[in-house]
Amino acid sequence: MQTDIDPRSLIGRKAFDRQGGKIGTVDEVYLDDATGEPEWAAVRTGLFSRDALVPLEPSSLLEDGLRVPFERALIREAPDLGVGRHLSPEQELQLYHHYGLDVPAGGEAPAVPDRDFGRIAGAGD
Repeated sequence: MQTDIDPRSLIGRKAFDRQGGKIGTVDEVYLDDATGEPEWAAVRTGLFSRDALVPLEPSSLLEDGLRVPFERALIREAPDLGVGRHLSPEQELQLYHHYGLDVPAGGEAPAVPDRDFGRIAGAGD
């Protein structure tokens, strides 16, 4: 994904799976501790559903929203780590393994939700 994206611009955007089916709405963006770059997005998958964390790399930003290159079922089965909290290194590794992604070099740094980019009122409702 483009690294020059303002993470606030992702909040409230629709998220789509690899076939273009709507997954939900981006509620929060998690930044990498070491680089400050957006790394994960919390996507509200339904009115009464929990948020699923999805990787922003290899996702792509399109005019109509965020395209996550995984099957909807895999996204919905992502580990429930809660949102709005700092991800531990172990939790982040769980997510990388769940999505079958390579852990970045020096991948010990956890991602942290940027409190300035928290849930926008009405997003996902």
